[in-house]
Amino acid sequence: MGRGRRAVDGAGGRRMPMEVKLLSLEGDTIQFLVKGCDTAFANALRRAMIAEVPTMAIDDLFIFDNSSVLPDEVIAHRVGLIPLKTDLDSYVLPERCKCQSDLGCSLCRVILTLDVEAGEESRTVYSGDLVSEDPAVVPVSPKIPIVKLAPGQALRFEAYARLGVGKDHAKWQPVSMCIYQNLADIGIDEDRCTGCGSCVEACRYGVLTLEDDKPRIVDIYSCLLCGSCVEACPLKPPAIRQDVVEDAFIFKVESTGALPPERIVTEAVKVLLEKLDELKGKVERGELHEEIEPFRGLEEELGHA
Repeated sequence: MGRGRRAVDGAGGRRMPMEVKLLSLEGDTIQFLVKGCDTAFANALRRAMIAEVPTMAIDDLFIFDNSSVLPDEVIAHRVGLIPLKTDLDSYVLPERCKCQSDLGCSLCRVILTLDVEAGEESRTVYSGDLVSEDPAVVPVSPKIPIVKLAPGQALRFEAYARLGVGKDHAKWQPVSMCIYQNLADIGIDEDRCTGCGSCVEACRYGVLTLEDDKPRIVDIYSCLLCGSCVEACPLKPPAIRQDVVEDAFIFKVESTGALPPERIVTEAVKVLLEKLDELKGKVERGELHEEIEPFRGLEEELGHA
């Protein structure tokens, strides 16, 4: 696979301004193109979406009655992994809340309760049985099973949900998929191409079609750079080539349902801007060699050994 070309202007070799193009937005999935950046920026944006965008998740559980077959710890783990619809405009991260309470306040936490008892027949407890004090913060699906109760068994608890980020625990990750790849650059040598259509048949993603006995590119954004079209060409060397555009990336992001996918992208950009502002401030203040507390403590401990 050949190497692509970086977008620069013809005069001074400077990078072109960054461009963003929305390719699709369907349900919980967004696909967009970013041009004029390098791999480091693309990966930073991806990592921010996965690990830095806050969402709501249950973090504390007070169990009053649990006669099911599952121990309290397993119940707490399953409940904590239930994705919750998140209202970022009404709540703040616990560490930024003025209350500084372990159980939080109305500005940084939401209380959900569950009170289910099986009668004469077995019953499955679902996420939809959770009752939230805030109608805007509820499970993304009411059909997530928590536990199955035998006749006479019960489950009662009070749960505290709060904002968090994925770098602290996976339950706070807002995405179930967040990937990117370079934009493909496909070239066809029409003087050598015989129009046999082998490359079109080999492409499983609808990138190519045959028009006037010649392959034509109809959807370059669907190309996954698999190289099947090049391998299928009977000519040596092939009359079709597949390269990458080094400064253009296609992102595909699927939300867990906690946040709209477009909100995840914009919040990730805000996170990156905040980090850059923080770095700028440290540079301006000359704080380029700030010591990290855990390592300083380790050095002191080793010094006494």
